[in-house]
Amino acid sequence: METSEIENLINSALELDELHVKFDGSQCKVIAIADMFGELSRVKKQQVVYAPLAQVINDGVIHAVTIKTFTTSEWQREKMFNLPL
Repeated sequence: METSEIENLINSALELDELHVKFDGSQCKVIAIADMFGELSRVKKQQVVYAPLAQVINDGVIHAVTIKTFTTSEWQREKMFNLPL
């Protein structure tokens, strides 16, 4: 699976302002930015981003996922510490 395929899965399911994905063949790191995350609990944020990837995870294509979520204002403060992926 290519990084662009993972990005397409997430972007087709969620309306994000920004998405950064790194995939090394089995481990996937995701940074998702959208203001909707401000209204959600930490667990719900993870579930929202995880959901579009559930099938490929269940199929064993992706073995581990690290997800970080930010609102756009949080991202302005945090991006220097969280990039590059």
